[in-house]
Amino acid sequence: MIHTPQADAPTGLFHLRAAGTSLVLDARGTAVPVIVHWGADLGELNGAELAVLADAAVPAVSPSSIDVPLRLSLLPTLAEGWSGRPGVTGFRRGTAARGRPAELALRLDAVQSQGARMLRIDTADAGASVSVSTDLELTVEGVLRVRHTLTNTGDTDFELGSLDVTLPVPDRAGELLDFTGLWSHERRPQRTTLAHGIWSRESRHGRPGHDDPFLSVAGVPGFGFRRGEVWAVHLAWSGDKRVWAERSALGAATLGTGELLAPGELALPAGAAYTSPWTIAAYSAAGLDGLSARLHPWIRSWATPAADATARTLRPVVLNTWEAVYFDHDLPTLTRLVEAAAQVGVERFVLDDGWFTGRTDDRRALGDWFVDPVTWPGGLHPLVERVHAAGLSFGLWVEPEMVSLDSELAHAHPDWVLGAAGALEWRFQRVLDLGNPDAFAYVLARLTALLDEYPIAYLKWDHNRDLLGGSAHRQTSAVYRLLGMLRAAHPGLEIESCASGGARIDLGILPLVDRVWTSDTNDPLERQQIQRYTGVLVPPEYLGGHLGAATAHTTGRTASLGFRLATALFGSAGIEWDLTRASAGELEVIAGWIAEYTRLRPLLHSGAVVHADASDPALEPARRRGRGRGIRCVRLRRARRAADRVACAAAVSRARPRRALHGAAFDDRRARGPRRWEFRCGGGRRAVGRAAGDTGCRPGVAAARLGDPERSRAHRGRTARPAPRPRAGGPLRAHPPLSRPPETFSSAQLSSVQFSSWSRRLARPNSCKFRVDTREVGGATRSRPRLCRGRTWTASPGRQGGSVRHRRP
Repeated sequence: MIHTPQADAPTGLFHLRAAGTSLVLDARGTAVPVIVHWGADLGELNGAELAVLADAAVPAVSPSSIDVPLRLSLLPTLAEGWSGRPGVTGFRRGTAARGRPAELALRLDAVQSQGARMLRIDTADAGASVSVSTDLELTVEGVLRVRHTLTNTGDTDFELGSLDVTLPVPDRAGELLDFTGLWSHERRPQRTTLAHGIWSRESRHGRPGHDDPFLSVAGVPGFGFRRGEVWAVHLAWSGDKRVWAERSALGAATLGTGELLAPGELALPAGAAYTSPWTIAAYSAAGLDGLSARLHPWIRSWATPAADATARTLRPVVLNTWEAVYFDHDLPTLTRLVEAAAQVGVERFVLDDGWFTGRTDDRRALGDWFVDPVTWPGGLHPLVERVHAAGLSFGLWVEPEMVSLDSELAHAHPDWVLGAAGALEWRFQRVLDLGNPDAFAYVLARLTALLDEYPIAYLKWDHNRDLLGGSAHRQTSAVYRLLGMLRAAHPGLEIESCASGGARIDLGILPLVDRVWTSDTNDPLERQQIQRYTGVLVPPEYLGGHLGAATAHTTGRTASLGFRLATALFGSAGIEWDLTRASAGELEVIAGWIAEYTRLRPLLHSGAVVHADASDPALEPARRRGRGRGIRCVRLRRARRAADRVACAAAVSRARPRRALHGAAFDDRRARGPRRWEFRCGGGRRAVGRAAGDTGCRPGVAAARLGDPERSRAHRGRTARPAPRPRAGGPLRAHPPLSRPPETFSSAQLSSVQFSSWSRRLARPNSCKFRVDTREVGGATRSRPRLCRGRTWTASPGRQGGSVRHRRP
C-alpha cells in the first residue's frame, strides 16, 4: 500500500505491532512523519482511535517558541523549529552558498507499506536537491530497525555532515545506562540522570573501542535486569559513531544514533546516495532481561553465511594456543598440546599468532601472510594432519587489516600504509589501507590462498589497534566487503571477530562472523561482569570465553579451577591454557566439564538468559561511584559484617589487587572495614578495639594504642611498628581541643584523642611502642611519658584534640 498526503489526506496513521510492542506513526499532512508512540502494545485500534491518540499527543504551543506545536519528526531540523541535535546536516559544493550549511526543509512525498510491520517513508527538499528515504521495520520479535538513505538529486556534490536516527522516549524515562571500559575491562556500566541537555558519546577509534557505549538504555529510575520499563538503542556499525540521549526544556526526550563522519569525509556526487547504518532499538516492560528476550531471538534468526542454524547453535569447544605457547611455535610442542586437547574432549584447535614468515615477536612481519619456512619447513600440513588425526578441526589466527613497518609488505608498498610516514604506532603496527583497491586485492588473494591450500575451518580475525587517521567510513566498509567476499567464496568458513579483545562487538560485524572474542582477559572475576553486560545484546553462543591458567595473564589474580570453569561455561566455551602443564586430576575435571558443556550446549545456546538483580544497590556495578582506574563499591569501609565486606569486595576489580580474601579480590585500603587496634591498659593487660573506650579498660586508667593486631601477628617476638595513620573520618575522630595542660587528661579523653600526628611520627624504623604511665594526683589522673631509646614522647593537647611532641631528654 502506498499513501500519498495529497491523494489520501484523511488517513496516514500507521500502527505496527509485534511481541508486546507498538509503534504508531503519524504521516498525516505534508510534514515529515512523527512517531506518536513507541513502547507497550496498545492492542487493536481502529482509525478513529488512532486519530484520537495522535491528536492527544500534539503538544501545546510553548511560550517564547515557534507559533505552532513543536513535534519531533523522524528527521528533526531547524526548519521544523527543533533546536536539538538535527537529524540531517550538510552543504552543497560549487554554488554561491558554498561553505554554508544547507537549510533542509523536507516534505513528505509518500509512505509505502511493505507488509504488516515495514514502512518506507519518502521525503524530499526540492530546493536543496536532496531526497531522503527512511526504512522502518518492527520485527516479529519486537525489535525496531530504522535507517535513512540520502540521495543527491542535484548537479553538484553534496557534502554530508550527518544522517542520524532520532527516536522519542517518554518523560518517565528519567535514567540512562550506557557503557565504558578499557582493554581487558570492557563493558563497564555507568548510569546518569536524563536531565535537560544532551549526553553524547562519540567514538573516533575507527572501531567501536573498549569504551564503546555499546547499548544506550533509557528507563524509569531504578530499572534493573528484571524490573522497570526501558527503551534501548544500538548502532549496527563497526566504525566511528555517536550515540546520545537528549531532553529538551520544552519537553521532548530522545535517543539518537548515527555514524560519526569527519568533515569532508563523505561527498556525494550528483545522483549518488548514502545509506546510514541500521539503528537497532527495543522496548521492554521487564528491564534489561526483557530487552535480551527480544534481541537474542532476532539475532538467532539470521541465516549466517557460514553454517545452518543447527551448526551455529552447537558451538565447538576451542583450544587456542596463544596463552599456552605465545610465539614459541614448534611441531613437537604443539603436537603434545593437540594430544592433551583431544584427551579432554576439545573439538577445535586454533593456531594463534606466530606462524607466518619472520613473526618471532609482535614488532615485525604483519602483512607477510606466508607460512614461515624456518619454523614450518613442511608448511602447516604436518600440524593439520595431527589435528585431524586427533579428531579436531583446524583454525588459524590472522590480522589482515594491519601491517608492521618491519615487513616485506610495508617495504614494497609504503603507500598502502594508512597515515603519514611518521604517524604513531600502536603495538608496533600500523593500519593497512583496505580502501586502496590494490591493498584490498592483496589481502583477499593471500587469505584465499591459505584457505585453498589448507583445510581451515575457522579464522580468528584480529584487529589490535585504533586507526588514528584516514577514513573510518572507507576502512569499515572495505572490511565488511572483504569478509563478505571470503564467506561467499568459502561457505563453510567460520570467523571470529577479535579486536584486542572486545573492542569490536556490534551488530554491524555480527552478521559476518560466527563468534566474538569478548575480552582479552581470562580472569574469571573480570569476565563475570564483561560477559554479563555484553550478553544483554549478544546471545551467549557468540561470546567466546576460555578457561585460562590459574593465574590470569592480564591481572595476575589467581582463581580456583571451579570458578574458571563455571565462568567459561556460559558462552562459546574454550581453553587458553597449556594443558601439558595440567595435572592428571585437573585434566580429569576439565574432561568432565567439556562433557557437561556439550550436554547442556543445546540449552545454553538457544535458551532465554535471565539475571538476578543485586539485593543491595551498593553491589550493583552500574551504581558504584568510582574514580581513577578502578570502580569501587560505595563506602566499603562501612560494611559491618565480614560477609558484607567480602561480598562487596567480590565486585571490585583492579588490575593487580593488594589482597585476596576467599578468592575475592579487593583493595585492602578501602574494603577492610573499621580497623581494630591493640591497646595496653593499666597493669600490663592488653585488649583489642576500635578505640581505647571500646577495650573494656577500667575507667580512670589510661590506655595506649600499640598497633594493628592483624598486621602484628607476623611480628610477634620482636618489636612491631606502630599502626599507620588512620583515615580521616574514621572511628578515632577527635573531640574538641582539650583545655587541660599537657600530660593531664583522663582515660576517657585519651580514648578519643586524634592519634594521626603521633602515629605518623612513630611510623619509622626502630621506633618503640607508645607507652603512658598513669598515677592519681589529687583525685585527677596524670599521665607521664616513658623514655624509649633516648626519646621522650609527650602526649599533649593539640589543635585537633591531641598531638605528640618529640623532645630530647
